[in-house]
Amino acid sequence: MKYYLFNSLANNGVRPEFLKDLEGKDGIRLKDVIGLDYLEFFKSLKEDEEVVLVGGDGTINYLVNAIGDYKIQNKLYLRAAGTGNDFLNDIKKDHEGEEEILLNPYIEHLPTVYVNGMEKKFINGIGYGIDGYCCEVADQIKEKEPNKKIDYTGIAIKGLLFHFKPVTATVIVDGVEETFTKVWLSPSMKGRFYGGGMMVAPAQDRMGDVLSNVVYRASNKFQALIVFPKIFKGEHVKKVKMVKIRTGKEITVKFDRPCALQIDGETVLGVSEYTVKA
Repeated sequence: MKYYLFNSLANNGVRPEFLKDLEGKDGIRLKDVIGLDYLEFFKSLKEDEEVVLVGGDGTINYLVNAIGDYKIQNKLYLRAAGTGNDFLNDIKKDHEGEEEILLNPYIEHLPTVYVNGMEKKFINGIGYGIDGYCCEVADQIKEKEPNKKIDYTGIAIKGLLFHFKPVTATVIVDGVEETFTKVWLSPSMKGRFYGGGMMVAPAQDRMGDVLSNVVYRASNKFQALIVFPKIFKGEHVKKVKMVKIRTGKEITVKFDRPCALQIDGETVLGVSEYTVKA
């Protein structure tokens, strides 16, 4: 049996077309994840059964946190659906032409973030600063207008120009501490991409054993705004006076005032510091 796990509430309840084509075929079962106990489900599978997870970044994040330290024994694949696919964007060069990508190797050794008394695994990265602010504003828009398409670029531009104020950040990487002023964001990354296609850590290897911390600083909002679009192609790293990247197995970032933070797109409000461990 091959199970396709899908979220019936995603995309306003409209199933992807390929699921409609698979429904009723021999050896295939569609299973709604609403109310599903992932851990019990995977433990109940027979050895030769396979699973396809239908979704994107948020779907993977929910799964890996639901199963905790349990190692999935069956073959688990990912089939893209939805809008948040920074994970697939990161690995697509290694999986050209594959509709269903084997997920097991990518979720075996994930990092953990510790923030505001909770701990969570993540697949892409932790955004802290203007990136977290964008998720905070997007959540507010979704609450008022659930079907409205979110313009994250527009939110970021308005934030840089008018609403978000830079911070002083203390960053500790494997015990080595540095303090930076005029910081606009300081993410820590398992992959290269976050935020819907921003290549914030272009040299990061998600299969490696270290994480990348990025400090993006600018003396004024206009400088920050001019360079910001370069993040989408990873070209911001050429601005060595504005961008500093360090790698390590344990990273702590502290801001001098609370800001919103995002974990694979999930917003956490009122954060003064976070720690990630590879």
